[in-house]
Amino acid sequence: MAEQKSKPGPRAPRPKTARLWRRRLLWGGLKWGAVGAIWSAFAALLFLGWCAFDLPDVSTLNDIKRQPSVTLLAADGSLIASYGDLYGEFVHLDEMSGYLPAAVLSTEDRRFYHHHGIDPIGLLRALYVNVTSGQLVQGGSTITQQLAKNVFLTPERSLHRKGQELLLSFWLEHNFTKNQILELYLNRVYFGSGTYGVDAAARRYFGKPSKDLSLLQSAMLAGMLKAPSRYNPIKDPIASATRAQIVIQNMVDAGLITADQANTAGSETTTAEDNAPQPPVARYFSDWALDQVSSYIGFNNTDLVVQTTIDPRAQSIAERDLAAVIARDGPKQNASEAALVSMTPDGAVRAMLGGLDYKQSQYNRATQAMRQPGSSFKAFVYLAGFEAGLTPESQFVDAPISIGKWSPGNYNDRYYGQVSLREAFARSLNSVAVQLSQRVGPAQVVETAKRLGIDTPLGAEASIALGTSETTVLEMTAAYATFANRGQGVIPYGITRIATRDGNVLYQRTGSGIGAVASPTAVREMLDVMSATVDWGTGKHAQIDRPAAGKTGTSQNFRDAWFIGLTAQLVTGVWVGNDDNRPMNKVTGGSLPVDIWHDYTLEALAGQPAEPIALPEGSAPLMASGEPLQLPGATTGPATATASAEEPGLLDRLVKSILGDGGDNGGGAVDENGNAGGTGGQVKKFQRSSK
Repeated sequence: MAEQKSKPGPRAPRPKTARLWRRRLLWGGLKWGAVGAIWSAFAALLFLGWCAFDLPDVSTLNDIKRQPSVTLLAADGSLIASYGDLYGEFVHLDEMSGYLPAAVLSTEDRRFYHHHGIDPIGLLRALYVNVTSGQLVQGGSTITQQLAKNVFLTPERSLHRKGQELLLSFWLEHNFTKNQILELYLNRVYFGSGTYGVDAAARRYFGKPSKDLSLLQSAMLAGMLKAPSRYNPIKDPIASATRAQIVIQNMVDAGLITADQANTAGSETTTAEDNAPQPPVARYFSDWALDQVSSYIGFNNTDLVVQTTIDPRAQSIAERDLAAVIARDGPKQNASEAALVSMTPDGAVRAMLGGLDYKQSQYNRATQAMRQPGSSFKAFVYLAGFEAGLTPESQFVDAPISIGKWSPGNYNDRYYGQVSLREAFARSLNSVAVQLSQRVGPAQVVETAKRLGIDTPLGAEASIALGTSETTVLEMTAAYATFANRGQGVIPYGITRIATRDGNVLYQRTGSGIGAVASPTAVREMLDVMSATVDWGTGKHAQIDRPAAGKTGTSQNFRDAWFIGLTAQLVTGVWVGNDDNRPMNKVTGGSLPVDIWHDYTLEALAGQPAEPIALPEGSAPLMASGEPLQLPGATTGPATATASAEEPGLLDRLVKSILGDGGDNGGGAVDENGNAGGTGGQVKKFQRSSK
């Protein structure tokens, strides 16, 4: 058998060829690595350019990025409200407790003095801890990065914002010392509850400046930086104390305090107190006044002190009396809300209530709610009539009337026959008000109301005489103030002075108003008929220890009940109703609103002289409104100077006497006083009076 030849094995590559392949791989790697590096650098430049393109203005570093605070003061100078964030004084490191920066550094950025804005070691450590724990436990941002974000940027989480944060951090490190950066951070950082900076936080939670903080208190504040709401020492003292112990241990680990100091602090206790400004009083008024600040001074980025007209005593009385009357009578009479505005005759608001409970509803029913004024609108009808030459003694026949298909009625269709305008106003007789409106013209009534300050839209139709167009308590009260202000127009106001905190006056109220808007004679005659309303008419329960005048009002189906009353010192409007417009249980202007007005005004003016309401210059003294004519079994009504059987209209009134007393018929179905018959008695004559 022939011997088989073995096949030769594979040849080893030539050394020259292997070196060639290695060289190609090396050069290929270098080439593509260089290309990748170039493209990466190009991408990085694009990214930096994108981030730098809209970087914020760094010149604003020393400006605290916040809304300016506004402090509202009452007329007596007491604090009623403060709006805006709470910032303390800027304090340097040597002006605060040494424990405070140590606590912050040990917890937030232990390598602060060793990095240049970005801490790669800290980033890797945070990454490792977060990965091993399976959740976000640590953050890698340095104090410099946090300062950049707090001062210049928004809390938005995006790659763009992070890039800007890095650029700004490098800029801060390049332009400021480490101590300056730490100071800026400690004076800007947020400590919850609208509080910024260590000094404000120390005063807010512990009632002391930052220099007096103990080790434990410093640790509690430093612990809040992780989650200000969660570790708030007022809201959750246990969580705050637990977190503080972690911070103290961090300080030991960082070599910033000794173990003995930590043990001493661990055995101590401290109680945080809420030293925030007291909650605002007169909340509805404060909101109303605050909204007007910009209209007086325009945009302003400084802290402001606003002097207002509010009287804390009057406000407190109004809040108590309004709540008491509604609590007592509201449930059984299906009345759930009320509003009140009280002002001086020239329009300075002394008390304002936009509802029963500000916490439950911030809707201001005194300035925002549009409600039908009912018969309280008749003041403008009668003023237009008096300006047209009629007088309180002018005679009208109170009887059923129809205008087209509309037939307004009096309470229970009771009519008085021939009556004076004084009696018609005091009894709030609808048919006479409509006749008077038709005589002067609804358009003239609307013009009169607008002249006195009713700015809301009014319809010049026949029903305007009964207050069917809506308006606000503030507008109605200010319009009525015209009668107590000698016919001078009244614009309600709540601000007398606006200044910066350093005393620079930006606004000071001056002037005496807008001048006369009603004739002196007509104003005097309006005070005559309004006094009759309180003396013996639908508002007789408003009688107090001094001259008073006013008008009741009730809208259709008892949805709105009003009383607006005047004294020499105060003009006060009261509304009662329901937000959903539900009818009340026969609540009229002469019931709950008068009760509120009576109790408030009597106490608010206690100790002040009982002066008569001022009359326009040159006006004759008011005739007493007199007491109503009282005949056996008859409804009450005013007597004339002679009160004889030949008196015009007397026979007709005798025939109709069994129909009883009229009331405020703002919608044609109201009895202000809740009584239906006269009291009997004697005939009385008018007498002169200073009223």
